Amino acid sequence: MVSWRQSFQSFIHPRVITMLFFGFSAGLPLLLIFSSLGLWLREAGLDRSAVTFFSWAALGYSFKFVWAPIVDFLPFPFFDKKFGRRRSWMLVSQISVIAAISMMALTNPALGDHQLKIMALSAILLGFSSATQDIVIDAYRIESAPIELQALMSSTYIAGYRIGMLVSGAGSLLLASYFGSEINSYNYEAWKYTYFFMATFMFIGITTTLIINEPKNNFNFEKKYSLSVYIKFFLVFLIAIIGFVGVFLLSAEIANSIKSEIKAITNNDYLSNFLIEVLRLIVAFCAALLIIILAVNIEIINKKIFAECYLAPVKDFFERYKLKLALFLILLICLYRISDIMLGVIANIFYQDIGFNKIEIASIVKTYGLFMTILGGFIGGVLSIRFGLMRILYLGAILTVITNLLFMLLSTYGYSPSLLYFVISADNLTAGIASAAFVAFLSRLTNISFTAMQYAIFSSLMTLIPKISAGYSGSIVESIGYTNFFLIASLLGIPVLLVIYFTNKNLKY
Repeated sequence: MVSWRQSFQSFIHPRVITMLFFGFSAGLPLLLIFSSLGLWLREAGLDRSAVTFFSWAALGYSFKFVWAPIVDFLPFPFFDKKFGRRRSWMLVSQISVIAAISMMALTNPALGDHQLKIMALSAILLGFSSATQDIVIDAYRIESAPIELQALMSSTYIAGYRIGMLVSGAGSLLLASYFGSEINSYNYEAWKYTYFFMATFMFIGITTTLIINEPKNNFNFEKKYSLSVYIKFFLVFLIAIIGFVGVFLLSAEIANSIKSEIKAITNNDYLSNFLIEVLRLIVAFCAALLIIILAVNIEIINKKIFAECYLAPVKDFFERYKLKLALFLILLICLYRISDIMLGVIANIFYQDIGFNKIEIASIVKTYGLFMTILGGFIGGVLSIRFGLMRILYLGAILTVITNLLFMLLSTYGYSPSLLYFVISADNLTAGIASAAFVAFLSRLTNISFTAMQYAIFSSLMTLIPKISAGYSGSIVESIGYTNFFLIASLLGIPVLLVIYFTNKNLKY
């Protein structure tokens, strides 16, 4: 067993420290899609259900495995020769994040549907760009250091991630208030300047990308195919994405026409809307898949590169863990974070609804909560090295169920800064412990021969079901109230305990 001294000494490793800055760059965009954008839209006059639907703009995080092979295998023109494969994709994605945030800053959602559509497209671009950055950073983290350092690299990554979230969460709320926007006194200029400020912070990530070296432990970076093969592969992927978006948008009118029939069957507005949107996503995904299959069959895409990009990583995972254990692992990955993601989307609106203003949310939830999360991350990293990942995963899952119940107490009691401090302390400390162990666990599951693709699949599965469900959190709250919602969010963590138990019987870490 590793000693306590060895566990703490590992924090000063250069690769571990580098992940602090990359974590900041990855964490900054997230709340600009979720909570900060939610408060902006609320102040602009949108209702809760419409606000939480915007969280679907971040579904790019959950589908990033679709384009992860492009990041893994395709060189980015011009940038690749100068910066290398990982650094070139990092740089391009970070520039794209800045562009998306700037587009959001130039959009006023209070002006009607046209501006809302631009805001939605900008948010989707931000989610796509940020998810691409995550793909590359995750691959860099796994490839740049041995497995022994992954838990601590996860801890510093989470610390940086939370600092980035603090800047885009508490920082954006403070700036918006400073510039003069409040819940009953909306000021578009305040939010515009706020989002422009957020865009400038992304230069921290760009600077880090320019300073670091390419990781040496990467097996996929030799140029196996001609430039024309790569270009065809990328173009087909781009056409498939356009097909996905096109089918999804065109299906809106058809969905509205059958809404009454589905409502008659379900007798529930929220459930019928959920089923319709899921059906639209499935149809759009099938359209994109059909485009790719046709491209392979008529040999626009080289079949060998397609197999290496998409089939080989999946085949490798099932060969290493066998069918039964692989299915348990997939189930664990899908469900581990469902409780806190469901709760997180509606949290800021909840605080505001029970009487907390943006300054209080920024200081207690964002600033104080950040230090609790960072502390929890460091504790989780050290405990994972000392006692093993599976034990700390189990501890994190148990604590998540318990701490989510505390929000029921806050909901019942109402406005109380001292109680909020207590709830945030418990919740964020738990989140830090669980996240550090879980990220290290996913890293250990990854084969370095397929780093970007496999980890992208794992991290996509980790958020897919929770984020789709979270899109309806506002509707659920309006239907059953906050107290019952928090009870449901907590109970969703109980099946996770059973999955960890059965997984651990066959997987020893």
